Amino acid sequence: MSNRALLALLLISAMGACRQAPDQPRFPKADRPVAPIVGDSFSTEDARDRVGEAEQVIQLAGVVPGMSVADIGAGEGYYTVRLAPVVGRRGRVLAEDIVPEIEDRLVQRVHRESLDNVAVKLGEPDDPKLPPHSFDRIFMVHMYHEVESPYAFLWHMRDALKPDGEVIVVDANREPKRHGIPPNLLRCEFAAVGLKLIRLEPIAEGENYFASFRMAGPRPEPGQIRACKEGLK
Repeated sequence: MSNRALLALLLISAMGACRQAPDQPRFPKADRPVAPIVGDSFSTEDARDRVGEAEQVIQLAGVVPGMSVADIGAGEGYYTVRLAPVVGRRGRVLAEDIVPEIEDRLVQRVHRESLDNVAVKLGEPDDPKLPPHSFDRIFMVHMYHEVESPYAFLWHMRDALKPDGEVIVVDANREPKRHGIPPNLLRCEFAAVGLKLIRLEPIAEGENYFASFRMAGPRPEPGQIRACKEGLK
């Protein structure tokens, strides 16, 4: 092989190496069905207000003026616009969604309602892209059962909590394929990434429940996470 051909081969190899993506963390897949995303709203806002869902959840979560909170999977902003006056001018609300069109509509609503303490952010399906160590409360309302990669999602999300922060989940006690998740399965999946259940109780009407989690120990390496088995009720 000539020197010119050898040099060309080395350049091609170097360019290929530069194009290779760095190693990405590998997380286990959920050992259960994942519900499809059926829309950007869980129910009409009037219907939810009639049963007092948001008021009850915000009270149970202990949200007070001055807190920084995140609303993950914010959709049309039902919780976002109700959290904003509770945290007040000294507090902050970050509303996140993964669909650009929904994010655009939420930005318009925030501007229309002059919510100066609210910011809107576009996340990714397995990473909400929250700033680290920033939030007193992170809300996930009627959306966790739609997360395609729950262990990756939770692993990234928990880094956004302040040391004494809490993750608030509102969901339904039914199978994921029916747009819910049994509490024991939820508890297991959160525990897999070092989040401990501290409160669980029914809310509003029907099968809905409130669950609150805090960090318990260091965040595990992705390879140390073990998927929970479907069937935990």
